[in-house]
Amino acid sequence: MKMPSRHKKPTTQNKPVRIFHGRMYFALQALAGAAWWLGTITLPALREATLGGLSPLLVAIVDVPLFVIGSALAALNFRWAVWVATAWTTLVALCMVIYATVTTEAGLGAVLMVAAAVGSILAGTLMILGRIPSERLVTGPFAFRSSHTRVRSQLLIRTTIQIMVFWGVFLIVIPGIINSFEERWNLTVKFPILVIVAGFALLAFGTVLGVWSARAIANFGSGTPLPAAMAHHFVKRGPYAFVRNPMAIAGIVQGVAIGLFIGSWMVIAYAIAGSLLWNWLIRPHEEADLHQRFGAEYDDYAARVSCWIPTFSQADEDYDDEDEADADADHSEVEHDHAADEPGRAADINVDADGARADRNDY
Repeated sequence: MKMPSRHKKPTTQNKPVRIFHGRMYFALQALAGAAWWLGTITLPALREATLGGLSPLLVAIVDVPLFVIGSALAALNFRWAVWVATAWTTLVALCMVIYATVTTEAGLGAVLMVAAAVGSILAGTLMILGRIPSERLVTGPFAFRSSHTRVRSQLLIRTTIQIMVFWGVFLIVIPGIINSFEERWNLTVKFPILVIVAGFALLAFGTVLGVWSARAIANFGSGTPLPAAMAHHFVKRGPYAFVRNPMAIAGIVQGVAIGLFIGSWMVIAYAIAGSLLWNWLIRPHEEADLHQRFGAEYDDYAARVSCWIPTFSQADEDYDDEDEADADADHSEVEHDHAADEPGRAADINVDADGARADRNDY
């Protein structure tokens, strides 16, 4: 029997709206590009920060038709212009990153073009396909599936390993690379000492929340935070009683905290951008999988508990209900034990009575 897909099926109902969003992005990009070129002519500081030693005239000869005019034509729904503007923006972003890294000039231009390239790719995908095929991000090793084991000790070990790998890659390696580019491109900003202290406090808070969330999945759900080894049981205890995505919140807080702690605004931007992409591209598939596996239980939970903003009063009521349920279950077990012991006690009484009668007869 073929199992239904756990991914959220793409629909064509909102395709015109998505195409419109892509067109609006290219329209804004065309206006921003025109304003930027006007600024490079009138503001030497902007020209120095975004172009460095490059000749504005030589760059404008190619960039204005391909970037500014190309984005404008893409906004008018010329599909070939979408390909031209997106390809050119991506190529310029790559060249600016190399130029800024080699010469330590035009670092701001590199950052702006990288952001424009990401936006152009997403907007171009919306216009060409009518949607972003984000379901491909949750396939293969990243596909949603339940954990192969339910042994708590093994789950805790696997969870610990996953957390260490995640922290090592997304909170140490990638921020370190971003910060090195920031320093190389002369874009560093000195943060006040209080901001650094606040970053350390946020890092501690995010770490505690992340560990608490991971342990809740292992203890109450018999799973791990990894999509390929998800919980067997629906988890709505621990931090999940207050908010639906405590692991995601912990990751965002940790990313921002790392940026504050090392004094890197680019790392902060990386954490915020990553959270937005996760919310738009991954979260819908995760929620569709939860609905597929847990049905009404998840729907009721999602209706009561917010996705991002904690709701403490409702969580307290849930805990009271769970405690009452546990108490009722314990009481039922006690009654069952008493009922099971009744035949034994009756047999003991009968044996004692028979023994007494035998003693009287012997007497």
